[in-house]
Amino acid sequence: MPRPRRIVLVRHGESSGNADDSVYEQTPDHALPLTAQGWRQAEETGRRLRDVFGDDRVSVYVSPYRRTHETFQGLGLDPARVRVREEPRLREQDWGNLQDPDDVARQKENRDAYGHFFYRFAQGESGADVYDRVGGFLESLFRSFEHPDHPPNVLLVTHGLAMRLFCMRWFHWTVDEFESLSNPGNGETRMLVLGENGKYTLDRPFDRWREPVPKAPGRRRGRPAGWQRDDPDH
Repeated sequence: MPRPRRIVLVRHGESSGNADDSVYEQTPDHALPLTAQGWRQAEETGRRLRDVFGDDRVSVYVSPYRRTHETFQGLGLDPARVRVREEPRLREQDWGNLQDPDDVARQKENRDAYGHFFYRFAQGESGADVYDRVGGFLESLFRSFEHPDHPPNVLLVTHGLAMRLFCMRWFHWTVDEFESLSNPGNGETRMLVLGENGKYTLDRPFDRWREPVPKAPGRRRGRPAGWQRDDPDH
């Protein structure tokens, strides 16, 4: 089965919600646009990706949120060389509908104590829920590789949490390893590169804000994956 040479994950550029938390009170999360800074981040990332992809074709999957669609637009890839699909399973973690900032602050404190992977927001999702749908997408992605004309590049334009969970599922990281990692910055990328041994490696780790804590003596440690505090991906 032919496999792409690289799978690139891109976090959306800065959104209005990244710049001002109060917008969540009146604007749905999925409808938040990029800021001017977010557009600049997308354009800068696009320049780097165009150098990486060259003249090769790219299979693109975009989260259905406005900020991810705008980020893809800002990348400026050649329309003749891309095949674009909207992929709802790559959407942001659901935090509920219009959000009360005091309530969200309380829930964030509870999440920090309970664990980011297992804590479920009221009327929303847990990290484990997002992991399940990202895993379902991965199964579909693997099936797409069976097509003899599959492009040599895959690009996912998504959210920070989804990026970490995609890599967690792909590289079989533990929950504790996931908990130790932080989201990439707005407009940042991570790239899975196919090696001569037929295995993918991550081009650079996620930032790590703490070391994973073994649950029992002799527990197998996973691959180093990054280093910095986890911030909400909104």
